[in-house]
Amino acid sequence: MRRVRRLAAVAAAVGLLLTGCSSGGTADDGKITLEFQSLAWQKESVDANKQLVKEWNAAHPNIQVKYVQGSWDSVHDQLLTSFEGGEAPDVIHDASDDLADFAYGGYLADLRGLLPARLKSDIPQHSWETATFGDGVYGVPFLQEPRVLIANAKILKAAGVRIPTPAKPWSWEEFRAVTKKLSGDKKFGVAWPLKEPVSATLNLSLSAGGRMFHRGADGKVTVRFDAADQVVPRTVHDQVNTDGSASGATLGMGGSDTLPGFFAGKYAMVPLGFSYRQQIVQQAPKGFDWQVLPAPAGRDGLAQGVSPQTLSVAEDSPHKKEAAQFIDFLLRPPNMVRLALGDWMLPTGTEALKDPALHTQKNDWATGTALAGDLRSAPAQSVRGYAEWKDKVATPALQEYYSGSIGLGELRKRLVKDGNLVLARYQR
Repeated sequence: MRRVRRLAAVAAAVGLLLTGCSSGGTADDGKITLEFQSLAWQKESVDANKQLVKEWNAAHPNIQVKYVQGSWDSVHDQLLTSFEGGEAPDVIHDASDDLADFAYGGYLADLRGLLPARLKSDIPQHSWETATFGDGVYGVPFLQEPRVLIANAKILKAAGVRIPTPAKPWSWEEFRAVTKKLSGDKKFGVAWPLKEPVSATLNLSLSAGGRMFHRGADGKVTVRFDAADQVVPRTVHDQVNTDGSASGATLGMGGSDTLPGFFAGKYAMVPLGFSYRQQIVQQAPKGFDWQVLPAPAGRDGLAQGVSPQTLSVAEDSPHKKEAAQFIDFLLRPPNMVRLALGDWMLPTGTEALKDPALHTQKNDWATGTALAGDLRSAPAQSVRGYAEWKDKVATPALQEYYSGSIGLGELRKRLVKDGNLVLARYQR
């Protein structure tokens, strides 16, 4: 999933925007140089990526890879500039929810004929679907993270509530009841950081059978807001406005903003991406007892939408075959594990997921890994016009609904009526 909380240096981002990425090429001596733009930002992740590049270069003297540092904060605009200027890197690190415009625009190579059978079979089909646009595959999904509940174990134990597991998760109804029990005396059972409410709402709604976007026989997509789509929004709304079990003050926060209150015991649980565990390990007070719990389950179990991180090849690269070979090297099972550990995320590869390092109780790796089989393509992954629908329609509508400013009927009207007007302009 592309993270919105990247702390990349502004200077580096500006430098990339100004200079772009000089394309790789072939030297007079026949040696090929590929450029690999990585968006790794945590030290462990940057170190893992650079070490793998070093190992590749040592083993492939005639195909050298140059590591280029990118930034999640500016990657879309920076890539668009480099594509249009003919200076795109050969190998591109991004996220599946950012690929649609580049795929449909002809900027990315269709990888179907470039990747080896080993890699194709190692990554499940439901993961490949996240990077499939039309008839082509334009990225290799390799890292993903479920949204989980990070809980104050001391508070949960003191309250005597049932602790959910991936085998026996809470239902959405039980989750609501538990948060009511954990609330009181100016403390809340849950803090929902919903500064960006759309992705969390859509992806968690898959568990209840919600999809919201429906593609007809003519290929056109329309928005519906059926009973299944309402389960998660109504739960959040009622926790904030009816039960008083969720803090209204956190609705405008990002995930990191909720951590000080969480550490102070103000919130018993916070729904966050799995990789937030690293921040908790680094920032939690000494002796703070925390644990990872699965997100609530609905009629479709623990199903959840994700937008994995991806590796793509530029359509204009003169060395697509060699670029695909480098991607295959990066994503060999042991290497995929190294990348996953560096980013505190889950690999998509089935062999990598078997690695014992991802099944430890320490930092609750095992809980997250147990959820990997339930991760699915985010509902809006291939919807053209989604970005405008999200920004102009869904974000303000959900924010107002969660805060109690509008009711369910008005929310439905905006998401569906106004939303379909937006999507229609992209599907003429």
